[in-house]
Amino acid sequence: MDVPRQGAKRKKIIRRTILITVVLAAIPLITWGLSRLKPAAPSVEGGTLWTDTVKRGPMLRQTRGLGTLVPEEILWIPAINEGRVEKIILRPGAQVNPDTVILILTNPELELAAVDLKWQVKAAEATLTDLQVKLETAKLDLRSAVARVESEFVQAKLKAERDDALGKEGLTPDLNVKLSRAASDEAGKRLEIDRKRLEISSASAEAQLAAQKVQIEKLKASYELKREQVENLKIRAGARGVLQQLPVEVGQRVPAGTILAKVAQPEKLKAEIKIPETQAKDVMIGQHAEVDTHNGVIPGVVSRIDPAAVNGNVTVDVRLEGALPPGARPDLSVDGTVELERLTDVLYVQRPVFGQPNSLVGLFKVSPDGKEASRVQVKIGRVSVQTVEILDGLRVGDKVVLSDMSAWDGHDRLRLN
Repeated sequence: MDVPRQGAKRKKIIRRTILITVVLAAIPLITWGLSRLKPAAPSVEGGTLWTDTVKRGPMLRQTRGLGTLVPEEILWIPAINEGRVEKIILRPGAQVNPDTVILILTNPELELAAVDLKWQVKAAEATLTDLQVKLETAKLDLRSAVARVESEFVQAKLKAERDDALGKEGLTPDLNVKLSRAASDEAGKRLEIDRKRLEISSASAEAQLAAQKVQIEKLKASYELKREQVENLKIRAGARGVLQQLPVEVGQRVPAGTILAKVAQPEKLKAEIKIPETQAKDVMIGQHAEVDTHNGVIPGVVSRIDPAAVNGNVTVDVRLEGALPPGARPDLSVDGTVELERLTDVLYVQRPVFGQPNSLVGLFKVSPDGKEASRVQVKIGRVSVQTVEILDGLRVGDKVVLSDMSAWDGHDRLRLN
């Protein structure tokens, strides 16, 4: 016979209530505990990372830029006169001397004008000869007239002296004496006038000859100018070097001032380096530099800094002070490095992928056992081509990852395998 148990149902309800209470209390505790747990660190192959150890000591601060080799002296040869390209004698790459003819132009109008001026000079010279003959003839005629008047004056003077002597003796009337004296005076005056006329005619002849000679010189100068212009249709190099460019073709008509050729001296080169404008402020004339031609490194000195920035870069000229390596030629692409300053005692590390001057960057610092890397905030000071100055966030001996870690921006810890 079954005996009913007293209070069993009540105990069951109490147990169920306690269990539900415990479960309800445990859920927030478990949630809070899980929220306090750190997420699992992703694994990264340590051999693929680029790392370096923080050091203290001297640091060479440099800046680098790409550039090209250009001649120190470039001669652009323009067309002095309008013309048509008749013949091209040399092509780019040819060695030239100052009087080497590169190409020939033609200009029929200019050549015709030169010939016309040549004949004008000959005609003016013939006119001068004819004028000399005419003036000399006129001068001789005047001299003859002077001689004739002088003879008449002498005769009149002698006659006057004779009549004066006879008059004193009473052998001739006083009227004849006075007439002879008047005739003598008249002849003397005419002689004086003719002599002045002869002098004036000589001066006039010299003036006319001088004017004609000036006309001839003027025509000769015009002719020489035209002849020189015709000669300039033969385009010469004008300097010793190498013909770099020849941007014209046979048959092309070129106006005056058109650039026909470019001549440069390949043994006198300089480097034009493009330096980022953010770093160009520290570049100064006289700083040491090196130019890498990919076939040798040439030492040099900064000789010029462009005052304007173009496309975010400043052009810096480097004067080369060493021998050019084989293959060095104008327009050759080079790498240039300028030495900005030498820092004596600074905390530094190799330059990370992302590291701008005076900036705050996040770097992964490797743990001493090399199994983990934790993100730390590092303040960077001055930067160089290969190294950066550390102002805060790292100490001597710390090992940091310098590779591009943008793929792990969402993680503060990494597990290194």
